[in-house]
Amino acid sequence: MAMFFDPFHEFDRMAEQLFDRQGPRVMPMDLYRDGDHYVLSADLPGIDPGSVDIDVDGQLLTIRAERTARSGEGVKWITRERPTGSYLRQLNLGQGIDTAAISATYDNGVLSVLIPISERAKPRKVEVQRSVAGAQDVTPELTA
Repeated sequence: MAMFFDPFHEFDRMAEQLFDRQGPRVMPMDLYRDGDHYVLSADLPGIDPGSVDIDVDGQLLTIRAERTARSGEGVKWITRERPTGSYLRQLNLGQGIDTAAISATYDNGVLSVLIPISERAKPRKVEVQRSVAGAQDVTPELTA
């Protein structure tokens, strides 16, 4: 196995470690509307699904997850570039969301959250009724 040393790569890695903030990391995500619901897809590769926590408080959706470092007795790291720690994403859902029906799945490193639109926020047709009470009989009178 041939290995080479890239000084710029090493400098970038050291700078990232030095200036890396200690707070939660942001997870990349996509959000789109599909009919009567929104779909949020967040990349969380290597996350234990049991560490994923999704909370809805009012109109605030919070997603938390944790990636722990794998280690063992006598392990000597050659390189360690995959970030560990906590991940956090918060979204203001706004009005018109059925927060009680939000669901989520985790598959192949992608967290998918289905956010349904409430019935009252869905577009609907309003039927126009004919008014019978206000109509007058307009029959011409014949005079002889």
